[in-house]
Amino acid sequence: MNRLSIILPAKNEASALAALLPRLRAAHPEAEIIVVDDGSTDDTRSICRSSGVECLSSPYSMGNGAAIKRGARAATGGILIFMDGDGQHDPADIVRLLDQLNSGYDMVVGARDWNSQAGVGRGLANTLYNWLATRMTGHPVLDLTSGFRAVRADKFREFLHLLPNGFSYPTTSTMAFFRSAYPVAYFPIKAAQRVGKSHIKPMRDGLRFLLIIFKIATLYSPLKLFVPTSALFFLLGCANYGWTFLHDGRLTNGSTLLWSAAVIVFLIGLVSEQITALTYRRDR
Repeated sequence: MNRLSIILPAKNEASALAALLPRLRAAHPEAEIIVVDDGSTDDTRSICRSSGVECLSSPYSMGNGAAIKRGARAATGGILIFMDGDGQHDPADIVRLLDQLNSGYDMVVGARDWNSQAGVGRGLANTLYNWLATRMTGHPVLDLTSGFRAVRADKFREFLHLLPNGFSYPTTSTMAFFRSAYPVAYFPIKAAQRVGKSHIKPMRDGLRFLLIIFKIATLYSPLKLFVPTSALFFLLGCANYGWTFLHDGRLTNGSTLLWSAAVIVFLIGLVSEQITALTYRRDR
């Protein structure tokens, strides 16, 4: 169970893998290296063969999260290393992640600094995610969306059913570990510029990033999202009632609707909290 498994999701990353895989094999000759080919149309498979690396191929693209899940199921090691196949992550940092993991943590995440962000827009978005996750969990979250992390395999597999098939698996897994009281640590890293073009489209994925913000809250503690929202509706109802009472001396439908919305949102929050508790329940 102490064997190390290194999992790299890849979609048309042949040029980066050609340089990365030999470095990984040289740095960790005893490790199990698995490239999960997410429907690539380039030379990913042949490069894996020439490097002596196992390649799990999909007949079509299923998403980054789906590749992570396939790799985690196939891995035989007790410790899993997830890293991108685009050349951003330095294999030399794996040893540092493992050292931190052996200090009593169940997940160690490589935290990128500002200079390692892929553009100002992505950097600002990640800063917002980190701030929100820190507020929700009460623990410092330095890089919520980093794909470079070391985890204990048995703990990570508990949450495979929660992971989406898309790009937000780092967010989901991190919040799941915090929710389940599995210790998480962050280690500063420098991420290089990726080889090739990013698969993330700002316009197409803008709504997805917005949904991640709400997912952060609902994954960890729904009431922290629903209670303030409910309170806002209640206060708006009170303000509307005060205004209409002073000017018209009556209670309007607007105030009643706002108060009703406050009650409904609060009750939905209670139900969501119970569902979340059941989601993370484990019968031993």
